[in-house]
Amino acid sequence: MSISRQEAKNRLILALDVPSIDEGRALLERLEGRAGLIKVGLELFTREGPRAAEAVMELGYDVFLDLKLHDIPNTVAGAVRSARSLGVKLLTVHTGGGAAMVEAACQNAGESLGILGVTVLTSLGADDLPPVGIQGDPQKVVQMRAELAAASGCHGVVCSPKEIEIVRSATSERLRIVTPGIRPADASMEDQKRAATPRAAILRGSDYLVVGRPISKADDPAAAADAIVDEIQAALEAK
Repeated sequence: MSISRQEAKNRLILALDVPSIDEGRALLERLEGRAGLIKVGLELFTREGPRAAEAVMELGYDVFLDLKLHDIPNTVAGAVRSARSLGVKLLTVHTGGGAAMVEAACQNAGESLGILGVTVLTSLGADDLPPVGIQGDPQKVVQMRAELAAASGCHGVVCSPKEIEIVRSATSERLRIVTPGIRPADASMEDQKRAATPRAAILRGSDYLVVGRPISKADDPAAAADAIVDEIQAALEAK
């Protein structure tokens, strides 16, 4: 099966994990459209606020706002409405907040904003769950939370590469799977405990790959992004 370069690029989400808008702009200008979406997360949003998302959109990119909202349903509903008014395309809520909270998020997203349910952070392993009151191995917890996200109306879920097949078998094909914890074969795992290469994640069934430091910290971010898109394209053609 032939896959266009643009389709492969559209599967790559760059995590803009930088401390300022100026640094973010500089990185995006070097990348010249090599990613389909840009993830604005807590570091940049906490410092710059909504201006961070607006600056990214001004450069022609769609924004994935990764705030992992986790609060009472009324508060989350209001935050979702605010995100929708910004014009971002995707927004994360944490499924640990429960079904009522996730449903409130989805009910206030409208047609333009996709809600993604975060399952278990990729920095957590099996030994990290019991101390915070979560029983069961990460895969089982991810499955339960993915089912909750699907039943609550989420557009997709966020899970590690290790749980992609479990999520796909437990939910419908319409649910998009977004996968952080992506590391090229020669990259350090750093703080990721449940990670995989771009090729492995695509072959397992991920729809979108979130990649941050392997691109942003590379000597040549454009070349690093190109290499990941090459790997995505080859994996899509091999499926």
